Amino acid sequence: MSHGTPVMSDSCHAKTSALAVNIPCNLAFVSADKPAPILIRLSGCKRVIWGKNATGIHSASGFYNQDVIPHRWVEKVRGSEQKYKSVNVRSQRADEIVIEDEVTVMSESVPSLKSIPGLPNPLGVSETENGINFALFSQHATSVTLCLSLPDRGDDASPNDGMIELKLDPHSNKAGDIWHICVQELPRSNIIYGYRVDGPRDYDLGHRFDNSVVLIDPYAKLIEGRRIFGDSTDKSSEFYGTYDFVSQPFNWGDNYALPNIPEKDLVVYEMSIRAFTADKSSGLEHNIRGSYLGVIEKIPHLLELGVNAVEFLPVFEFDEFEFQRRPNPRDHMINTWGYSTINFFAPMTRYASSGGGPIGASREFKEMVKALHLAGIEVILDVVYNHTNEADDKNSYTTSFRGIDNKTYYMVDGNGQLMNFSGCGNTLNCNHPVVMELILDSLRHWVTEYHVDGFRFDLASVLCRGTDGSPLDAPPLIRAIAKDSILSRCKIISEPWDCGGLYLVGKFPNWDRWAEWNGIYRDDMRRFMKGDAGMKGGFATRVAGSADLYNVNNRKPYHGVNFIIAHDGFTLYDLVSYNHKHNDANGEGGNDGSNDNLSWNCGHEGETSDVNIKALRFRQMKNFHLALMISQGVPMMLMGDEYGHTRYGNNNSYGHDTALNHFQWEQLDARKNECFRFFSEVIKFRQTHKVFRHESFIGKNEITWHEDNWENYESKFIAFTLHDGDEGDIYLAFNAHDYFVKVPIPSPPQARRWFRVVDTNLESSNDIVPEGVIGVGDTYNVAPYSSILLHAKP
Repeated sequence: MSHGTPVMSDSCHAKTSALAVNIPCNLAFVSADKPAPILIRLSGCKRVIWGKNATGIHSASGFYNQDVIPHRWVEKVRGSEQKYKSVNVRSQRADEIVIEDEVTVMSESVPSLKSIPGLPNPLGVSETENGINFALFSQHATSVTLCLSLPDRGDDASPNDGMIELKLDPHSNKAGDIWHICVQELPRSNIIYGYRVDGPRDYDLGHRFDNSVVLIDPYAKLIEGRRIFGDSTDKSSEFYGTYDFVSQPFNWGDNYALPNIPEKDLVVYEMSIRAFTADKSSGLEHNIRGSYLGVIEKIPHLLELGVNAVEFLPVFEFDEFEFQRRPNPRDHMINTWGYSTINFFAPMTRYASSGGGPIGASREFKEMVKALHLAGIEVILDVVYNHTNEADDKNSYTTSFRGIDNKTYYMVDGNGQLMNFSGCGNTLNCNHPVVMELILDSLRHWVTEYHVDGFRFDLASVLCRGTDGSPLDAPPLIRAIAKDSILSRCKIISEPWDCGGLYLVGKFPNWDRWAEWNGIYRDDMRRFMKGDAGMKGGFATRVAGSADLYNVNNRKPYHGVNFIIAHDGFTLYDLVSYNHKHNDANGEGGNDGSNDNLSWNCGHEGETSDVNIKALRFRQMKNFHLALMISQGVPMMLMGDEYGHTRYGNNNSYGHDTALNHFQWEQLDARKNECFRFFSEVIKFRQTHKVFRHESFIGKNEITWHEDNWENYESKFIAFTLHDGDEGDIYLAFNAHDYFVKVPIPSPPQARRWFRVVDTNLESSNDIVPEGVIGVGDTYNVAPYSSILLHAKP
C-alpha cells in the first residue's frame, strides 16, 4: 500500500495556500511509513474514516465536511511544494481503486492521531500514560466507531463539523463486550466525542441500531450541546460527550465538612434549581438567574425558613426542548422539571451561569454544594433511573442507550418491543448486571466527585423489576445500593410505586436502609383536613410515624418521608383552592395529571375576593403545615408553599418555564410577615423540640390520646399530648369539623403551665408565638378547620 498520498477524481486541482489546500470531494487519504501530515480543507465531503495499517496505528482515509482540522493545529510549513500522483487505496473491507490526476499541496505539520488498542476499563474516558482511553460496552454491536471533534471548532461551528472517525477493529479493540481504544497525543480537554454503533437491524429481537447517529457515551462525565437554557435559536442542537483532564481539582476548603445530619432531624425542601431564581423578581443579574450560582445567592432564604436539606429536581443533563422535536399537542412547552435523562453522570450544562458550558457547570455545581454544606444544608438529588429521554418506538429519539445496545439497556418483551413501566415509553433494564453497574457507578460519581448527601429515586418500583419486568422480592440493584460502601453515608429515598401498578409503600425492599415517600401519609392527611368522615384513626397513625408501615425489622420512623405536597400535583395553595385540575395550558385537553387530588376549594373554585374563603384557605394551609412538622418521620415541603405559590389549578406543570413554576420573590416579600413567618416558625419549633423527632417508634408512655370514641365515624376532632419530661409536654388538637369544638385541656405536668404557641384561627402574628402565651384555661374552644399547639413550661 502506498502511503501519504492524497488522490481524487474528476481531474480536480487545488490551489496552494499558506494554510490549507481547498479540494472539492471524493478524497482518500492513506498513511505513509513516515507520513508528512497534510492539512486539507474540504468542501462537501461526508466523513472521516480512520483505519489501521499493519502496525496497528490508526490513520486517516477521508474527511468529514469543511475545515476538518482546526487552524490552531497548523504549524509552520515544513518544506516546499510536493507532487503526489494517483495510487491504489485499500479499504478494510474491500479493495478500491481510485485514479486521479496529480495535485499540488503544501506540507504542513498537524498532530497525527495515532492510537493503540487501549484498555477495557474503566468504561468511559480516562487518562493513561499512553493517551486518552475510550471504552464502551455493547454486547450486540458488530461495529463501533469513535467520533472526535477537535478543539477550536469556531464559535459558529457545529460539533459534528470536522468530526474525525476512528473505526475500532473487533479483533484488537474489543475485550469481551467492551470496545476500547487509546488515542495518543489527544488534547486533555475540549474534545467532543461520541460513537457510531452498528449491529443487527432486527426490531423483533429488540435491536435498534442506527449507525447514522453519533451517540453519547453512557459514561460521559460532561455533556456539550446547547449552553443557554431555553434558547429557541438553538432548539435542534445535538448533545455529545466531552472531558476535562486539565482543570485543577476543586478546592473544597480547609474549613469544609459534610453536614452529616441524622435522618430524624431532616426537614427537606423540594425545589427546582432553575425555577428557584429564574424569575426577574429574584433580583439577581440575568446571567445567574436559574443557575447553580443563583441558589447560592438565596441560601439566606433557606436558612431563614429553617430547612436543612434541599431535594433538587433532576440535575442530570436533559433536553428542555424535547417536546418541540416534532408537531404534537405539547410542542409549545419546555421541559422545566427534567425527568428525561440524557446521561447519568453529567450535571445539567444549562444550569451554569453565563452559558458557561459543561466544565463551568461542573465547577459551579460543586460551588453550590460547598456553599450549602457550609450553611449546614444537605443536598439530595432526585434521580431518574427508571427511563431515559429516548422515548418509545413510535416517537423514538436515539441519543445514547437505544443505539448502543437497546436490548441490554431497556426492558423488551418476547417480541422485542419496549416495555413501559415508567409511563414515558421505555423502561431501563435496571437489574441487568451491566445496567446495574452503570447506575451504581453513577451514584458513586455524584457522591465522590460532587459530595451530594443522598438520592430520591423517581418511580423506584421500576428498580424492583427483573429483566422481564416481573417484580422481584430481593432486587439486586436495591440491595447493592443499600450495601455499597461509598453510598453508606447517603440518604436513599424511594418513590415506591411505578406506572405499571407496582405500589410498594411500606413494602419497599429496604435492607433497613431505604426510606420511602409515604404516599399514604399524603392521602390520609388530605382526607382528614378537608373533613372526610372516618379519617381520625388514619390521621393518628400518620402523625405518630406510620408504625403500621415501617415498624418492622430495624426500620425507624424516619424511613417514612412525610409530605402533603410535592412537585407533581397541586401546590399547597391550590390544594385548598381547587376541587378540580385546570391543565388546559398543557395542550392535552385536560387528560394529563391526576384526577383524584383529595382537594377542597373551601367554597369557591379558584381565585376569589371573598375574605371569609381566603381566611379559611390560609387557615387550612397552616393546619397542613403544622401537622406535617409535628409528625414523626422526615417532613418534606415544596418550594413556594412558604408564601402560597399558585399554579392556578394546574397539577402537572412540568412544561412551563414561566411564573407558573418560577418562585415569585415579590409575593414572598408581600407575605413575609404572614404565611412565611408562620411556616418558618413552625419549622424552627420542630427543630428545637426533640419530641417531634423520635429515633424509634413512640410508645404508650410517650403519647396520650385524648380520645375514647375512636369508632365514631363522624368524629373529625382529635387531640393528644406528646410527653417530654425535659423540654415540656406538647398538647395538640386538630378540628376538621365546620363548627367549634370546646375541648377540656388536661392538667399540665407538676410545676408547669400551659402556654399557647399555635392557634391557626388567629391572625398573624398571634397565630404562632414560639415562646408561648400564658393564660390557657381548663378548656379551649377550637375553631372550625383549625388547630392548636400548647407547650407545658415552668
